[in-house]
Amino acid sequence: MASDLHSRIDTMFRRDRFMALCLLVLLWFTIAFVYFATDRFVTDSYVRAALVGGAVVVVFFNTASIVAMIRHYMHDKFHIYSLDIQHLDRHRERATQAQREAKKGDAVTART
Repeated sequence: MASDLHSRIDTMFRRDRFMALCLLVLLWFTIAFVYFATDRFVTDSYVRAALVGGAVVVVFFNTASIVAMIRHYMHDKFHIYSLDIQHLDRHRERATQAQREAKKGDAVTART
């Protein structure tokens, strides 16, 4: 059971890390697209420098925060994901129990 829990935790962590990195790459492409789409409308070099500086700051801080989040999750993944898995298992168990009770109720109604 413990190895199953660890494999589920590792799977959830890999999926979350992959999604975080995908969203980060999407942010980079979005910032680049917005810059190149609006660059032709900016004629002042100071405004262009401000736009580039702002884009670099946004990309830098978002990248740093995503990397920090991934590192935090990596170091504390057992605590973070074991709680999630416990809640998911309880929810699945309740849903299965509710389905069984609904089927029993349908069977009793069909007999009468």
